[in-house]
Amino acid sequence: MTKAVKYFWRIFFIGLGFSVLFLLLISWGVFGKLPSLSELENPSILSASEVFAADGRLMGKYVIIDRINVPYSEISPNVINALVATEDERFYKHSGIDARSLARAIFFFGSEGGASTITQQLAKNMLGQGSKNTIARVIEKLKEMIVAIKLERNFTKEEILALYLNTVEYSDHVYGIRNASRTFFQKDAFRLNVAESAVLVGMLKATGTYNPRINPKQALDRRNTVIDQMVRNNYLPAAEAGKIKLVPIKLDYEKMTHNTNLAPYFIDVLRNDIRQWCKEHKNPKTGEAYNIYKDGLKIYTTIDPRMQLYAEMAVARHMPNLQKVFNGQKNIKDGSVWKTKDGKAVLERAMKNSERWRNLSDDDVKEAEIRKSFDVKVPMKVFAWNDKREKDTTMTPLDSIKYHKQMLQASFILTDPLTGEVKAWVGGIDFKTYKYDHVNYNTKRQVGSTFKPLLYTLAIMNGYTPETPVPVDPVDLGGKLIGDKKYSGTRPLNYCLAASINPAAANLMNAIGVNRMVDFAKQCGITSKIPPYPSIALGSADISLIEMVSAYSMFPGGGMNTKPIYISRIEDRNGNVLQSFTTSHTEVINESDAYIMTRMMQGVVDFGTGRSMRSAYGITSEIAGKTGTTNNNADGWFIGFTPQLLAGAWVGADDPILRIANNYVGQGAQMAMPIWAYFFQEVYKDKTLGIDRNARFVQPESFKNEMMYDWVDPSLPDTPILEGENTGDDGSQYIDVPVSDGRERITTESQLNEEERKILEEAKNGSRKNDKVEPDSADQKKKGFFRRLFGGKKKKD
Repeated sequence: MTKAVKYFWRIFFIGLGFSVLFLLLISWGVFGKLPSLSELENPSILSASEVFAADGRLMGKYVIIDRINVPYSEISPNVINALVATEDERFYKHSGIDARSLARAIFFFGSEGGASTITQQLAKNMLGQGSKNTIARVIEKLKEMIVAIKLERNFTKEEILALYLNTVEYSDHVYGIRNASRTFFQKDAFRLNVAESAVLVGMLKATGTYNPRINPKQALDRRNTVIDQMVRNNYLPAAEAGKIKLVPIKLDYEKMTHNTNLAPYFIDVLRNDIRQWCKEHKNPKTGEAYNIYKDGLKIYTTIDPRMQLYAEMAVARHMPNLQKVFNGQKNIKDGSVWKTKDGKAVLERAMKNSERWRNLSDDDVKEAEIRKSFDVKVPMKVFAWNDKREKDTTMTPLDSIKYHKQMLQASFILTDPLTGEVKAWVGGIDFKTYKYDHVNYNTKRQVGSTFKPLLYTLAIMNGYTPETPVPVDPVDLGGKLIGDKKYSGTRPLNYCLAASINPAAANLMNAIGVNRMVDFAKQCGITSKIPPYPSIALGSADISLIEMVSAYSMFPGGGMNTKPIYISRIEDRNGNVLQSFTTSHTEVINESDAYIMTRMMQGVVDFGTGRSMRSAYGITSEIAGKTGTTNNNADGWFIGFTPQLLAGAWVGADDPILRIANNYVGQGAQMAMPIWAYFFQEVYKDKTLGIDRNARFVQPESFKNEMMYDWVDPSLPDTPILEGENTGDDGSQYIDVPVSDGRERITTESQLNEEERKILEEAKNGSRKNDKVEPDSADQKKKGFFRRLFGGKKKKD
């Protein structure tokens, strides 16, 4: 044997040994972990974490990519044939690697097409690979081959095709054949015809280029190429193919989203909490932190599906009426609000934060051209208060920004004041369009007069009684004169709270001290930073809705502050409990002071700023609460409770420069309280919820032998009671927000399942048969008395 031959074989065997070693190193995970056999059998795409309601109903899932898997039997044969004919003609003949295609790719350096089989492409998707570096891509290719061989050994060809079709992206970030067929053709995957199947399979080559929605010509050409491939591989007769190719693509496009989850705002906020929990807890099987998207966690919450539905119904009943009033406001109607310095600044920020600006900027379009594009009218869908929650229109992108900015937002949260369990959570008017949640701890707004009960509680704790006279003359509060010409002299403490008189609150703050008030607010569960200024007496502090509701829990809770909880437990995919969550109670005030404050806050509803709860909305149960209005009517609040439930509502625009000009409409009683009222109207109708409209606040033993004060006070004004100083004679016409009679068609984001709908229907039927609510004569007289006493306007129907 010659030296040359020896060297050849030496090099050959060294190279072969090196190649084998290299493949072994890849297989062992030296160049990146490969999925195990169990992971191949149970891909991570099937292990999304699930969220459940209090009754066990599945509320939603946390997935990296929006995809829903369907079995092979539910996929049209036309899709299968189009895929195999176009992507891998010898799919049924190879075992994961097509040697002929691989040799061709190597010989022609990829110019005659790639060598990836469908199985390799599936492996690539599962590994999340696609490096642009040549050396890295070679290693990735080898890893894909190894995984492809494993897939072929452990799955049938049909299972591999189903896995592939369920994982790939089609266009518009739509993943999976089920979502693609519904998005582009509004069909289930098993109903797709040849032409539709060819369109979807055609997208796989280049999702942007062959998207039929934005590039119809290229998509049509690609569809016809796929059809030609089906003819070539004997999946379709040539004559039939010729007819199909003459027909244009018929789209029925509607993007599928996860926005139809039960309580979508809540689901989105909960995601961040679970992510944090995952960081702090390790999976004992892997030794790594739990992964919300892969470990199949089961998160059980306290949300009640029907109460959630009623909460969304309440928002949808009130906000369209309030929006109509707001749209008729002069500075909104003529657009002058956007011509101010603040208005221009808001529009500038919105433009630069928009997707349009970012995309054009990424394409190196000059700023001047980008700005011009915002003044060109284009077809679009915008939010609207109708059955579909949207409408088709044509407007400029800049007008679209104005339109959506002018939509008033709302939030509502319901808790059990004794357990702290959150039963309903509405973070905005429409999650599909407005993702920003207005309930959570990070969203803070000025709280207005809803802060006053905390100040009055501190006064009660320091020797004041409901009858203690408080000066209501104009008073200096931190260098600012607070007062109203209607008020002079003194008024009882209980009346000052019910009428929400600002000078009274200012006098209390001066007497008690700012630092003591800040410390007490913290004891009440408020974690937001409260500036130590006297103006906090009037609600100048920015605090979240959930914090305020938490602070109010001490009143129905007999002095115990209860922190809201909305997770009951977290389980692993096998049902093992990883953590249970319990209620946290802290005693803040004694039971007697809690009852006194409850009685005083009943006065708000019975004859004070929230008295329309009785007259306009017909709620006759025992209620205590407080309305709130901020500077220039930028925010409207109402936080109230019954013996069984505690709820808070907030209304306002995302940008505080957008305010309700009318001082009557801009009150918390007309901005936010109707949501609270509509919700309780529905809850009281549903007898299966166990909420008793006849329940009473429990009087402590210490009050059994004491005479409680009488609410009727001869000094009550003969005009409607409004928040604080918003009572000046500004020439505003008295305007009521129309009161809903409940007959309008209401579309909610959350939907009940079949069992819940059945229970709801039974509850409604029972309500109609047994619960005809007609105010008794005494009630009618009472309403008439208060209308005469306070001069309130009659509500419009």
